[in-house]
Amino acid sequence: MRWEETEQRASQREEERFFERIDRQSAKLYNIAYSYLRSDADALEMLQEASYRAWSKRASLKDGKLFDSWLIRILINCCMDELRRRKRVIPSDRAEQIRSELPAAEMQSSTRLDVERAMEKMPKKYRHVLVLRFYHDMTLAEIAQILNKPESTVKSRLYRALKQMRIRLEQER
Repeated sequence: MRWEETEQRASQREEERFFERIDRQSAKLYNIAYSYLRSDADALEMLQEASYRAWSKRASLKDGKLFDSWLIRILINCCMDELRRRKRVIPSDRAEQIRSELPAAEMQSSTRLDVERAMEKMPKKYRHVLVLRFYHDMTLAEIAQILNKPESTVKSRLYRALKQMRIRLEQER
């Protein structure tokens, strides 16, 4: 009986420490999710989903020092899953409404809207690097760790992404 109680307390402490680590990063994680989903409610939902996935997959984390980048990667995957799900499910009446609103949105285009529209058209591998670098002010080394890519790959993706953004923004004008 005593052994089971000790084991249960240890498990509770592990859970508390785990979610305290997530809580310390919650603002950063929320900002990352918001930059992908553009909605407060969706960003909070993805933060919750990422926390759940991280807890259920905690055994796969081999090095505790990589916890932060591991968690960010899980959050990005949750956001990408949500964006893919949204693409599949657009009610037909809503799709028609979106098409009819496009010309009006283009007429009201500002630099920020142009940048966001260009970001949406970027390949995922470039969009990830741009979002983490410019929206969250991460270093190339941090981005490389999160994306699990060599720093030289991140540098080249950043260069190519900026080049594509420049071309797309010039075409918009």
